[in-house]
Amino acid sequence: MPEIKTAFWNVGNLFDTTASELATDLEFTPEQGWTQAAYEAKVKNLAAVINTLHDGTGPDLLGLCEVENEAVIRDLIKATGRTDLQIAHMDSEDLRGIDCTLLYSDKIFRKPAKSEMKGHTVHLRYATRDVFEVRLRLKGPGTPPELIVLVNHWPSRKNGQYETEPLRITAAEHTGRLVDAYLKYSKQEYLTAKPPFTLDQLKTRWNRNVLLMGDFNDEPWSRSILDYLQASKDLDHVEEEMKGAAGGKPPTAENYLKRSAHLFNAMWPQTAIPDRGTHYFSAATNSMNLLDQFILSRGLVYGLQGLKFEPASVSIFNKPPAADARGRPFSFDREKLTGSSDHLPITAKITVL
Repeated sequence: MPEIKTAFWNVGNLFDTTASELATDLEFTPEQGWTQAAYEAKVKNLAAVINTLHDGTGPDLLGLCEVENEAVIRDLIKATGRTDLQIAHMDSEDLRGIDCTLLYSDKIFRKPAKSEMKGHTVHLRYATRDVFEVRLRLKGPGTPPELIVLVNHWPSRKNGQYETEPLRITAAEHTGRLVDAYLKYSKQEYLTAKPPFTLDQLKTRWNRNVLLMGDFNDEPWSRSILDYLQASKDLDHVEEEMKGAAGGKPPTAENYLKRSAHLFNAMWPQTAIPDRGTHYFSAATNSMNLLDQFILSRGLVYGLQGLKFEPASVSIFNKPPAADARGRPFSFDREKLTGSSDHLPITAKITVL
């Protein structure tokens, strides 16, 4: 069966050399050593890693975060030599000017309309880190499968893991509401539908393909992921079908509206592997942190609507040129012009049924 080679990567501050009037990117200017030569070297090094993913064939679907604008993304695609990769992008309100974006192969996916892309900025005291939504549809006759992708970049741990945890919990609640909106009808839609929704219609929406990827800045076992996003290693809640009332009737409004979607976190097997993670923080007891993750709706887990995520295919790319000899992220050095990012890419495959 055909497959979609998927990846996500926090590319680590991919800024151009021009200071933005709106973003606080002052450390990425020629005066601070961020020269055109440094920028071009970083782009070249990132592209080399991207081309190495999936055994050298590169991804068909690639989520990125920490990109400044569409121009740097175009430079990155050009450096890969790929002519099939297209950009889905919207500038976010992030104060530093770093965005999420999604690259997709036009050999597999149709171009999304503007109405099928949306940035969901998390507003705390100021706008921070976006969740970028893209609704993709595969190419093909009739009504080919749809894939809703959410590229995430949650608030940093920079000022302390526990001190900043409420910020990521806020992002998790925000993202969880988005997931519920994709998989359920709103209260108004449910109460005013004429004729009323059938149980089959509710099941169809409940089983949509939703893929979350990103740098969540928390581990799979963190409260933000487990308790607020409701993404776990177990399938007990994920496997629950949309249930109706007696006689095959739709559920009551009360029973329907109080349900919330549970998700499956495909990264948990990686947590059992010693010395494995996507981000290195030497001061922590566990120095390798698994911050970058793939999280799935039940439709993708069970292949209910034409696409099936393959959990066994999940991998952390911890080899050169993304990593050093110890498997640690090979961060970019603007003086030596070596390395690429302080995060490692993650990869997986989605089967087209």
